[in-house]
Amino acid sequence: MFRTEVTVAPATFQLTLQDKVLTMGSCFADVIGTKLQQHKVAVLANPFGTLFNPLSVCKLLEASCGLAPDFEPHLVQNNGIWYAYDLHSSLSSPDKEQLLYHISEQLQQTGQQLQQARLLIITLGTAVAYRLRTSGLVVANCHKLPAGNFERVLLTGAEMQSAFETMYTSLKQFNPDIKLLLTVSPVRHVKETLETNSVSKALLRVLCYQLTQAHPDVHYFPAFEIMQDDLRDYRFYKEDMLHPTEVAENYIWDKFARAYYTLEFQQFIREWDNMRRALHHRSFNPTSEAHKNFLRSTLQQLDVLAGKYKIDVSAEKALLQQQLSTT
Repeated sequence: MFRTEVTVAPATFQLTLQDKVLTMGSCFADVIGTKLQQHKVAVLANPFGTLFNPLSVCKLLEASCGLAPDFEPHLVQNNGIWYAYDLHSSLSSPDKEQLLYHISEQLQQTGQQLQQARLLIITLGTAVAYRLRTSGLVVANCHKLPAGNFERVLLTGAEMQSAFETMYTSLKQFNPDIKLLLTVSPVRHVKETLETNSVSKALLRVLCYQLTQAHPDVHYFPAFEIMQDDLRDYRFYKEDMLHPTEVAENYIWDKFARAYYTLEFQQFIREWDNMRRALHHRSFNPTSEAHKNFLRSTLQQLDVLAGKYKIDVSAEKALLQQQLSTT
């Protein structure tokens, strides 16, 4: 035995294919969100873009519960483009009013998802944050503005826990039935130095532990531990030696699905993965009768899966029908 496998026990709650999910936080929230989307789960993944520090995540979740602050004072213009300090740079616009409208739309969409979701996944990236020197407020993104505008700080456990508790109260009033799943991103932040990254991840891990101890409906998924201990080999990292490879992501996804989803959904994953491989199949001879029969058979299998699991396969059917019409 040359590895230490991290065993994730089945959760006390089990999600189904029909349960809605929201993911928020670092790029690992995108990874899980994308996997859920690929498997037909009604998930809203990182609606405000990548967010690394817990304070920014909590602020936007609170705002989505209907407690939206005035975002206009938090807008900044750089090279003709307007940005929001509280959001990722991907949410920007040359027009200030258009950006404010877009923020309002995102808050409304996120609020609707939160109200109906059974699970909120929060992935925490780092406890290192940046404060505006003019106001002292923590920003989610510096938007490549001069470094002198910001003070780099290590958030304390107390202020992170306080932000979470405030958000948690608002969230449970908004949707009393929602459950929270916390995880620490396995992506290392080496620009903070490895030493600071270790302290940062330790603070986040302690925060998760304290919150799960304080609230029965707050849970923890050990993505960080799986990457650091179970997959502790550089072959599971991309070329930057920071981000997990697709193999590692799939391994972590499998652990996640087995712990938090019903056996029926796990069966669906296996069947749908086979279907996805069929959908991505590229024939050496696309005009052949054999390939046409393959497309027709795949269409029939899609209808069977749609009826069995009550899923929308219109996009997949349109793709196959288009291929049939052009062969």
